[in-house]
Amino acid sequence: MVFLPQETILKKRDGAALSKDEIARFVAGFAQGTVSEAQAAAFAMAVYFQDMSMDERVALTLAMRDSGSVLNWSDLDGPVADKHSTGGVGDNVSLMLAPILAAMGIYVPMISGRGLGHTGGTLDKFDSIPGYQTQPDNALFRWAVKEAGCAIIGQTGDLAPADKTLYAIRDVTGTVDSIPLITASILSKKLAAGLGALMLDVKTGSGAFMPTLEQSRALAESLVAVANEAGLKTGALITDMDEPLASAAGNGLEMRNAVDFLTGKHQDWRVREVTLALCAELAVMTDKAPTQDAGRLLAQSALESGRATERFSIMVHALGGPADFVEAIDGYLAPAPVVRDVMAPAEGLISMIDTRQVGMAVVALGGGRTRPGDPIDHRVGFDRLLPLGVRVTPDMPIARVHAADQDAAEEAERRLLAAYRIGSAGPDNPLIAERVL
Repeated sequence: MVFLPQETILKKRDGAALSKDEIARFVAGFAQGTVSEAQAAAFAMAVYFQDMSMDERVALTLAMRDSGSVLNWSDLDGPVADKHSTGGVGDNVSLMLAPILAAMGIYVPMISGRGLGHTGGTLDKFDSIPGYQTQPDNALFRWAVKEAGCAIIGQTGDLAPADKTLYAIRDVTGTVDSIPLITASILSKKLAAGLGALMLDVKTGSGAFMPTLEQSRALAESLVAVANEAGLKTGALITDMDEPLASAAGNGLEMRNAVDFLTGKHQDWRVREVTLALCAELAVMTDKAPTQDAGRLLAQSALESGRATERFSIMVHALGGPADFVEAIDGYLAPAPVVRDVMAPAEGLISMIDTRQVGMAVVALGGGRTRPGDPIDHRVGFDRLLPLGVRVTPDMPIARVHAADQDAAEEAERRLLAAYRIGSAGPDNPLIAERVL
């Protein structure tokens, strides 16, 4: 029977449930080029408005996984695990978590993505390292995982290729924040990576794709249910994104922030808490520790002993980066031409941050994309971002902007000040709102 992709689009547009075969044939056609990007965009919009049942979500996830090869790590001498964040601003947890887990004896073949909308992408951060290969072939990827215990890369050509193109289409068609599409996109890559355990960091708040706790809970439950139905042991933490997670936002700046974290030079407490909590959960899931408390102690030891920094350096060099990147970081991360403070507009407590707008200010600086394939300026962004609840005065900086020129710096300053609200009381948001296990 001849497959007509428009019939699948029409059926979903009208709210009908798609069969496993219809979904599989549409995804296979997209991967093979017989379904056009325009049809894929129409399908994504239909799903956005009509949703998908749990059976459809599982079918879409498995079809996207099966559009390419699935890795097998049975030759490794330890458990294989990973984490994934649903995206935020200043969220560089993966950069520290992978080497910490590696130092704990847990292998981490991390398949990451680029920025979506206002959120930063892990691969874009690694592109700030000269020579680092975010798209290695399978042989180099496997070698790096064995050598360093972890490797953070993008999708290779044969890993969930249907998702790779759909990911870019969603970014520019207003279909990013669809729970079925987010679920399938994240999990197809993780299933293709051949993991034994997975922890998800599902963001909630003004900088999250799902800004309310109810929406974030729905996404977390979808991800955990679909992953476990597909055979991957998975849990999730719902964490706060009502403010940037780290004090830096922007690719090279977040990379520097991560290196400072690993070496102990500077550690943002929110980043530390989320990182150690995720490591503790994975330690229990992989039988490295009997309890979360014991797992946290293992993670702290890996970090504070310097073993995690060593794993990070080995990974960077194994994937083509400088062997002395950590030690000589100033020589490898180019500074922005314009660096200046952004002063507080009034006296009071930082009572609200529109985190999405902070992310969009980074995009406007050139640190993100408005179209697929846009180049990124890895030098730009913000650092020294003040968090919620801090008392400020008009002569006090709330951040430092890094820009390509004075006009861009002025525009970014305007956007940042519009995102910060100064009031008389600070909020009290829990950093980790819920566990979904």
